[in-house]
Amino acid sequence: MPGNSFGKLFRITTFGESHGKALGVVIDGCPPGLDLNEEDIQRELEKRRPGKGVGESPRKEPDQVIILSGVFEGKTTGTPVTLLIYNKDARPGAYEPLKDLFRPGHGDCTYLWKYGLRDWRGGGRASGRETVARVAAGAVAQKVLEKWKIEVLAYTVALGGVRAEKRDLSAIFKNRFFCPDEEAAEKMEERIREVRARGDSVGGVVEVLARGVPAGLGEPVFDKLDADLAKALMSIGAVKGVEIGAGFEAAERLGSENNDEITPEGFKSNNAGGILAGISNGDDIVCRVAVKPIPSISKEQETITVDGKPSKIKVGGRHDASAIPRIVPVCQAMVRLVLADHLLRQLSIAEFGRWLPYPFSRK
Repeated sequence: MPGNSFGKLFRITTFGESHGKALGVVIDGCPPGLDLNEEDIQRELEKRRPGKGVGESPRKEPDQVIILSGVFEGKTTGTPVTLLIYNKDARPGAYEPLKDLFRPGHGDCTYLWKYGLRDWRGGGRASGRETVARVAAGAVAQKVLEKWKIEVLAYTVALGGVRAEKRDLSAIFKNRFFCPDEEAAEKMEERIREVRARGDSVGGVVEVLARGVPAGLGEPVFDKLDADLAKALMSIGAVKGVEIGAGFEAAERLGSENNDEITPEGFKSNNAGGILAGISNGDDIVCRVAVKPIPSISKEQETITVDGKPSKIKVGGRHDASAIPRIVPVCQAMVRLVLADHLLRQLSIAEFGRWLPYPFSRK
């Protein structure tokens, strides 16, 4: 089964290539009666749109979304919602000198080895531009979550070795890195300029926080909530690692240190990241993703041709120096999609009395 669809009840299928005519998404299972217009989606797309700052691709894409179906008089109808974003600044000819070369760190070689051919125009489906459809779908998923007062926030906690020491969520939209530490954001800006000047790129860490998630979301055994979150986040091209709650630090702790003790008022800590046995426990869900450096860089590297001959490559053109900050709204969108899907799955059994009320008062 081709891997272009995601979700069970709230299911998306994305389509399109980086330098093709358009990208888009079909959302099946969106409940009827939700308020939805193009402006709602446009606000989210603006967060990942290219060409807004130093270190970002100068590609000028308006990313103007068009709702083709599933909405009537400002309300979702319950039928498939189709969203389309035309490419306005595609320049496929810029990649012609690279069409017979593999870019180190990119999917050029693996796509060719899988399909026997590849779209060399910016990587086709392997391009980060594919994620514009995910962000559009995530905006619709948020409409589902809003009914249950569930909020998903994503922000940068590390970039190129610079780490955020604070978690001031009010600062997220005050800097272009969506960083909750304004001092760290300034250092991140300096780091990006420095790396860009050397023709190189950097990675970082994005944290995603979901607040107001009710207890009970998640399915045993293979559709655990944390398993689906990990899959969703790992499906983003630049992501190479995911952790939930304490994550890898849990491996270094004793059970007495890692367990979240329970009181009548709730859990005393949140090392579980809001998920126990694959099911949400009512606490905040906390995920972190490791984002690799952008592979297309202007520093000369060794590679081979499509015929297996040794060669050298320097990738010019319009590329980000880091997937951050534009990947931040993508991570947010993928968590929204998972939570919307699992919320609808839980609601499908709630009528049969299997969803018990959360025993703790909200903090």
